[in-house]
Amino acid sequence: MPAVSGRGPARRGVLTAAAGLAAVAVAAPGAHAAGGTDGDARRARWTTSWATAQTAPTGTDPVASAGLTGGTFTAHVRLSAGGQVRLRYGHAFGAAPVLIGPVTAGGRPVTFGGQRQAWLAAGASLTSDAVAGLRAAEGSLLTVRTGLPGPTGPLSFHRNTHASHDVDGERTTSVYLLTGVEVTGAHGPVVAVLGDSIAEGVGTPDDSGLRWPDQLARRLPGSAVADLGISGNRLLLDDARFGPGGQARFDRDVLSLPGLRTVLVHLGVNDLQQPPSQSDPALVLAGYRQLVLRSRDAGLRAVGATIAPFGGWTRWTPELETARLRINAAVRTGRVFDAVADFDAALRDPDHPERLRSAYDSGDGLHPNPSGHAALAAAVDRRHLL
Repeated sequence: MPAVSGRGPARRGVLTAAAGLAAVAVAAPGAHAAGGTDGDARRARWTTSWATAQTAPTGTDPVASAGLTGGTFTAHVRLSAGGQVRLRYGHAFGAAPVLIGPVTAGGRPVTFGGQRQAWLAAGASLTSDAVAGLRAAEGSLLTVRTGLPGPTGPLSFHRNTHASHDVDGERTTSVYLLTGVEVTGAHGPVVAVLGDSIAEGVGTPDDSGLRWPDQLARRLPGSAVADLGISGNRLLLDDARFGPGGQARFDRDVLSLPGLRTVLVHLGVNDLQQPPSQSDPALVLAGYRQLVLRSRDAGLRAVGATIAPFGGWTRWTPELETARLRINAAVRTGRVFDAVADFDAALRDPDHPERLRSAYDSGDGLHPNPSGHAALAAAVDRRHLL
């Protein structure tokens, strides 16, 4: 099994026994949220269960760029933990407020301060009331329908969740404005994955639930795992298409999540291979250390993933391989993060360690296939997430 290391209270080990596929979300007719009183809802311990990170639209994103008028966006989101439900919307890159609603979740009406509609301010977030009568099962698929009277103007969104949603009946893999589903039933680790295209799910089929954060959640019954992967995202630099880098989006995407205990940083390969390359190991390690400091200040554990091999990728060079190995060696010492998930060891070909194992390669030399994603999930030790 891949090596996993940690320091402080963390211990060595690997995860065991995958959980089965969970049931669909169910609404109890006539039931009241969290036992039936508003006071119960206010006292509930809310944690993130599903989340996504936003970017600004570009000219190649026609729906997000143009916005909607009188439209409906329907999201189908796979929860990790279950329980009572509330929604969160965000408009991180908005220039004007957007009217949200009416909204339903699991077929139940959603309110905001008791009202069916609410304004989402530009650059802000908006959290709903607890959805009356709805309790979601762990691992269930929740359908959220959001009316957008508009005109909305350009919409903050996540470009590709590798899952099917729709806008006015037309299929999309993008999620518009909805940034999170929060629940009351998590009783295990609550983890945010700050990642790039591998965490986002490139290399896995749409709607399969085989991204490594999804597979990790199934290995941790009662846990909540928020996948904040953005394809092309970097640790150090921002990009018009791939969004602010990990350092720039950390406060909004990670620290805003309720009930969070641990952040797992899965960034770095794009800093190396994506022009302009940031191949100085000292710069990447300094970026990691800043995220660790900010995590600890917020009372979070910070787990770091080593950078996986990408020797078959078109932009790989021996110089970048040297930088990758130096970064990984420093991360493995345990003096950067609180614990380490050794993704490099999990995926590398023992005969050609600069490359992915052929059994784990999706075909491009960079992104693992579903079996590779399973190996990544297994490389994360539950004890490092507590």
